[in-house]
Amino acid sequence: MAACRTPEAMLETADEEAYALLDARRDELFGAPGGFRIERPEDTLRARLLAGEAPPADPVGLSDLLAIASENSRDYQTRREGLYRAALDLALERWRLSTIASAGADAGLDGTGNDANLLDFSDDSASVAGGGSVGFSRLLGTGATIVGSIGASLFRVVTTGDTTQVTSDLSLSITQPLLRGAGRRITLEPLTQAERNLVYEVRSFERYRREFAVQVAQRLYGLLQQVAVLENQEANYRNLVALRERNEAVAAAGRLSQIEADQAQQNEVRSEGQLVSQRANLARTKDNLMLFLGLPVKTSLEFDRDEFSALEAIASEEQVLDEVGAIEAALEQRLEYLTTLDELTDAERKAYIARDALRIGLDVDARLSPSYDVDSGLQYDWQSTSWTAGLSLDLPWNRIPQRNSYRNALITLEVRKRAVEAETDGIVASVRDAIRVLDNARISFQLQEIAVEIAERRVESTRLNLDYGQASTRDVLESEEALREARNSRASALVSLTLARLDLLLELEALRVDGEGITFDQDLIASIEAQPTP
Repeated sequence: MAACRTPEAMLETADEEAYALLDARRDELFGAPGGFRIERPEDTLRARLLAGEAPPADPVGLSDLLAIASENSRDYQTRREGLYRAALDLALERWRLSTIASAGADAGLDGTGNDANLLDFSDDSASVAGGGSVGFSRLLGTGATIVGSIGASLFRVVTTGDTTQVTSDLSLSITQPLLRGAGRRITLEPLTQAERNLVYEVRSFERYRREFAVQVAQRLYGLLQQVAVLENQEANYRNLVALRERNEAVAAAGRLSQIEADQAQQNEVRSEGQLVSQRANLARTKDNLMLFLGLPVKTSLEFDRDEFSALEAIASEEQVLDEVGAIEAALEQRLEYLTTLDELTDAERKAYIARDALRIGLDVDARLSPSYDVDSGLQYDWQSTSWTAGLSLDLPWNRIPQRNSYRNALITLEVRKRAVEAETDGIVASVRDAIRVLDNARISFQLQEIAVEIAERRVESTRLNLDYGQASTRDVLESEEALREARNSRASALVSLTLARLDLLLELEALRVDGEGITFDQDLIASIEAQPTP
């Protein structure tokens, strides 16, 4: 009752307006479905874990981690709030250009009296007065301001009770700039900038979502790579244990020197030490991933190993992009680059407005107010309406602040032009480099596959030769170590190739994030694929 509407109801209207603006802009720019909300779900995984619920039993993949991260990541929530605030700013500017109503009332008691008997008005005088008014204001696109109001007041002498006076006032005024501050371009600038700021925030948030998805993929694939390295180390350790046991038995039979038996044991001990170190590194990586996801550090999740196996199918794709077409696509699609181009247009508008502030101020204003007869109640004599009209002139003397603002606006305009040039060159360089990195990563992965095949044949050969006495223990140990290193290098090359591909697609703005995880704009990719030479 004290606020006409409850704070909760006001928040609800703010959400409705902001969400409607956001859904419209996101659909317009990206065809994104509605449903954006600033609040985190109450039943997030973090909340459930802190409440004592057990972690998910099923292995989680990339799409699961993206959903978890978007719900629990603190940085993600901060970016979501920034987007919501931009929508609120736009809603405020739209309100300022609407018809703004106002209403109010006041009442008071006035008088003089005997301090000993304040309620005895027989020898004193006292009066009560009150009033109320309603009004509206409206800013038009031309720069005109319309203000209207109607009010009434009551005055009564309470000591005698026979003197009551009611007065009323009705007025309508309009002020229209003719020179400085006139025109839609000037008047609507705050609304125009708020509209564009919301577009910038929507682009920035979408770009952040894509970069964030790549970060999640980097951490997941890096962790799965460490799992593969650990498994390679465990397999190496088991092979060394078997070799040590075989050599000890052969040495006990007098058919092998103790030196070769000790060599196998020494490598076994070294491999066990490496195994302990790699297990600690994997645990540290899992803790860091939990921090990144916004989950309690002690959370134990099982990760889907098929995610790592699926990378091999992607790695086999021979997709070669045309460099010129890739650069053109990046310059047309990159969201932050489009914002930089739009900010140059903003700077041009700001320079125009700053220049307008140096002009002569010339406003025309008019006011209407019908006459009022005290004895006729709340009635107006429209035939005797009074009116005024006039001009006000403000000469542009001593406008040092406006002069400095105009100069700063011109400097900002030049800064924006250089920013466009710099970002254009930066995108060209980054796309070229991303293509080179991807090509090198593809070649490196192919070489590492060959290295693994060779190392596997070498291990098989040396083991057979060892059984026939044609190879030494050192030969077997070296081949086992070479196989372990080759498998580790292949896992590293596979992850590097996958991330290089993601980076290039991110550079081209061909990467998409939806409920299924990370997808790609296949039409955009197909349009810039290099055509095979005849």
